[in-house]
Amino acid sequence: MGAAIAQHYTKVAMSKCPLPPEARYLAWLDLDTQEGQEYWRAMNLAGDYASACHRDIHRRLSQALGEKPLAKVENHHNFAWKETLLNGREAIVHRKGATPAGQGVLGIIPGSMTAPGFIVRGRGEQDSIQSASHGAGRKMSRTQAKQNLSEGDVRRHLRDHGIELIGGGLDEAPMAYKDIHQVMAHQRDLVDVLGSFTPRIVRMDAGGGGKSKYGGE
Repeated sequence: MGAAIAQHYTKVAMSKCPLPPEARYLAWLDLDTQEGQEYWRAMNLAGDYASACHRDIHRRLSQALGEKPLAKVENHHNFAWKETLLNGREAIVHRKGATPAGQGVLGIIPGSMTAPGFIVRGRGEQDSIQSASHGAGRKMSRTQAKQNLSEGDVRRHLRDHGIELIGGGLDEAPMAYKDIHQVMAHQRDLVDVLGSFTPRIVRMDAGGGGKSKYGGE
């Protein structure tokens, strides 16, 4: 849903704000326009929908396990927020490939299907606009992963790490991602690590290309 909204309004922005071909994806919609207001409301609706889905997933899992959650952590990424900057100016902060890391803000930074994820608390670093990475990040694009990896190699890799995969595609293979430990080492100034978790069952969209790696996003 979120991707469909973004793709639609990206096309609208490119038609309203023509830029040179190499910069066309930097086109924007002003919030003072009807299209800008539509995009803002649609994006926030998608965020609310994702949050509601997560709450239902967690409720069902808790019920199935017969356990009560001790704590809940949820945060968006690839999203935009209205925030007040250090100089007092209100701005729209776009976090593409990033997640909020304001002072005391709890978050989740996952690695890949086979790598640990980290529960973190933001340090409010102003030089990063109070942000941290939302994951390990790719070392292969989705297209490169599909071209260079085989289903057999990925299945063996998952089996060697004791991972049960439901759905998924080559574009989300663990080998397509950077080393999460190196990524976390580079952002010690941005977040404090409170704990980590290791995936065992990975549920993804059957066709691949989905974002939810193990209930952490």
